[in-house]
Amino acid sequence: MRRVLFIVAASLWAILAVAVFARTWFAVDQSRKISPEVLVTVPFAQEAGSIAYSLSVGRGFSAPFRKDTGPTAWLAPVYPLVLALLFRIFGAFTLHAFYAAAALNILFSTAATIPLYFAAKRVGGIAVASMAGWLWAIFPNAFVIPFEWIWDTCLSAFLGSAILWATLALPGRRSRAWIAYGLLCGLSLLTNPSLGALFPFLFVWLAFQQRKSPGPSFRLPLLAATVAILCCLPWTIRNCTVFHRFIPLRSNFPFELWLGNNEAFDDQSPNLRARVTIYGEVRRYVQLGESAFMDEKWSKATTFIAAHPRLELRLTRDRFVAMWLGTPHPFRDFLGSDSLLARISLLANALVASGTLAGVALLSTRRNPFALPVAAFPVVFPCVYYFTHASLRYRHPVDPALLLLTAVTLVAAYAWIARVIRGKPEEGTRLP
Repeated sequence: MRRVLFIVAASLWAILAVAVFARTWFAVDQSRKISPEVLVTVPFAQEAGSIAYSLSVGRGFSAPFRKDTGPTAWLAPVYPLVLALLFRIFGAFTLHAFYAAAALNILFSTAATIPLYFAAKRVGGIAVASMAGWLWAIFPNAFVIPFEWIWDTCLSAFLGSAILWATLALPGRRSRAWIAYGLLCGLSLLTNPSLGALFPFLFVWLAFQQRKSPGPSFRLPLLAATVAILCCLPWTIRNCTVFHRFIPLRSNFPFELWLGNNEAFDDQSPNLRARVTIYGEVRRYVQLGESAFMDEKWSKATTFIAAHPRLELRLTRDRFVAMWLGTPHPFRDFLGSDSLLARISLLANALVASGTLAGVALLSTRRNPFALPVAAFPVVFPCVYYFTHASLRYRHPVDPALLLLTAVTLVAAYAWIARVIRGKPEEGTRLP
């Protein structure tokens, strides 16, 4: 019986089945509670939905706010193109289009289990692989986000998981595998450019690993990097041609920076009515155009940051906490919440934050050969959000890596407890 339970627990198919069930159950349950009128409007009332609509009616990659404002580079192109295809098939802003988009999110989120499982198996064996897979299958973020965000978030989580697995498996492979890795990196950049923050660290690590192979250590990593750049080049050329400035992937960073650093956060501001509204920002965007709008936001954000150094430290602290726990005030929000799911989510994310930190420490002290690339995901990726604005949705592309590190911690803790039960470890013995 124990053997059967072990086989089921270690089965990737069983993990995938539970992952699909959890995500589908949540989506069906929420769909029954929300009126169809809301489902056909609210999930698409954002930049991805607006650009997808523009594409679906033949107006090109434009109009991020459903107004005819001309071409845009507000988002990278892949997900709006995917959503536009769904609009062409199922109709724009229809219930069928929403269900199709949510189903696609569920598919991407579930598929992320596969590269996560095999990456974890390389890092810590079958026990860590199984634990990481089960954690991802039932992780609240992973079954809530596919329904609540019609965005590139779930696709980005799949790509982040695939990048992790491919990076760990790549050293020693032939040129064809490196070209495929470059294509994967290029697709990721054109989906969620934030993933690009990982690539310098991953490529440097890969170059060091290639020292064991004949030939220059940088040749194959350089080949993969070149392929990734070539994938992005047509989009970059399009942006430069349209906007007459260098926009490699997307243009909205100044707005995101300003959104987290403006007078609305300043209690001492003479403008006591300072606040951010979507209507006000859309109106300003229409008045100025995208390039001038971004220039204005960059000027305002950098001026605010320079003028409020102490406030900026507090805001950065709050964003750090929000990035890992989902809210800048976790204790207050936990006690004040009347939602069981919200409380479970807070506890789960606190566990993941602690497990990630301990997992990085364990891999480092054990001198695990994969410690550096795995640690890059929680250490490097979130940094930009500490300076702009943070939420669990933005962290989601690296959540599979965080759960891998949490699995390392839990498996090590279980092994240590088992040793204690069998007989007290010798003094000075470290966690396995």
